Amino acid sequence: MKRRARGGGPVVIGASSAKKTEEAAGTTEGPSGGEQLRRRLGRADVRAVPEVRRALRELLARWGRPGRSEIAELLTSELVTNALIHTDRDAILTATVSARRLRVEVRDFVGRRPRPGRPDDGDGTHGRGLILVQSLSDAWGVQAHGVGKAVWFELDGEAA
Repeated sequence: MKRRARGGGPVVIGASSAKKTEEAAGTTEGPSGGEQLRRRLGRADVRAVPEVRRALRELLARWGRPGRSEIAELLTSELVTNALIHTDRDAILTATVSARRLRVEVRDFVGRRPRPGRPDDGDGTHGRGLILVQSLSDAWGVQAHGVGKAVWFELDGEAA
């Protein structure tokens, strides 16, 4: 099912296949009745990270306890950056929010599973992303797909 997003681009609700996603962008009603944000992220386009943060911030404007949306922005930035930097392929972001829970999934098209690593002693900017996701989310994981995988996390809107 296709709808027009506020920005005019098509939005796809349902399957997370790249073929069905086309140039998905926008906020719609998700499959479980909550709102859903979907973005197609271009190969190695790290400029998409602040745009995704802004869109997520708008989606979560009135969600959860204080501080939860900031954690969601941080963890989403980490997953998006990892997908764009480490796969050299496009990625698809899907964030689904309900009154009680937020689920963010970043799907890429490389089968290699990510592993939480140790911070790089050289420049201090690498190796912390999945450690942050593991530490700050209420749940997280990796789901294999026919082509690629989805790395996801969930936050409880009511958690302190």
